[in-house]
Amino acid sequence: MTEKPLKIVRRRSKIHGNGVFATAPIRKGEHIVEYKGRLITHDQADEQYHGDVASGHTFLFTLNDQWILDANVKGNVARWINTSCEPNAIAFVHEEKKKNPDPKNDRVIIEALRTIQPGEEIFYDYGFEFDLPYTKELLKTWACRCGSKKCRGTMLSGKKYKAFVKANPDWNK
Repeated sequence: MTEKPLKIVRRRSKIHGNGVFATAPIRKGEHIVEYKGRLITHDQADEQYHGDVASGHTFLFTLNDQWILDANVKGNVARWINTSCEPNAIAFVHEEKKKNPDPKNDRVIIEALRTIQPGEEIFYDYGFEFDLPYTKELLKTWACRCGSKKCRGTMLSGKKYKAFVKANPDWNK
C-alpha cells in the first residue's frame, strides 16, 4: 500500500519557533500526519529527560501506560505542530485492534477538527497533565502563546489545572 503524500510542511511560526502548515486543503476528519518517534518506557523517559518538566519544552508523547514516543529520536514533522487553545486538529491515540493487542503497536494520528486551508498553521491542544504540584511558576513555564481569545495561558490542563485556577483565579496577572 502506498502512503499518500503529506499536505503539510514545517516553517517558522509566529506563535513559537517552528510550526506545521497546510500546503493543500485538509478536510475535517482527515488524517494529517502520524506522530512518530523512538518507543521508550516511562522509566526510560524519566531517566533520560528527568527535570525537563521545568523546561517548558518536550518532544515526548505518551502513547499508553507502558510506552512513550520520543520524537527527539526518529521523530518526524509532527513534532513541530504547535499547541493552541482553539485547535484545528486533534491528536488521537489509535490502539491496536486485536484479541491480544500489543501496546507497542499503538499509534498517534493527528486529525483535522475542521477544514484547514493552505497556508494555515496546524494546531492541537497539548493539554499536558503532570504528577507534581501545580504552581504559578509551573503554569508560566508551560505558557501558551497561541494568542486565542480563549487562551488559558498555559499548556497544562485537566483536573489539577482547574483546581489551581479555582484557588488562584489571578495566577496569570
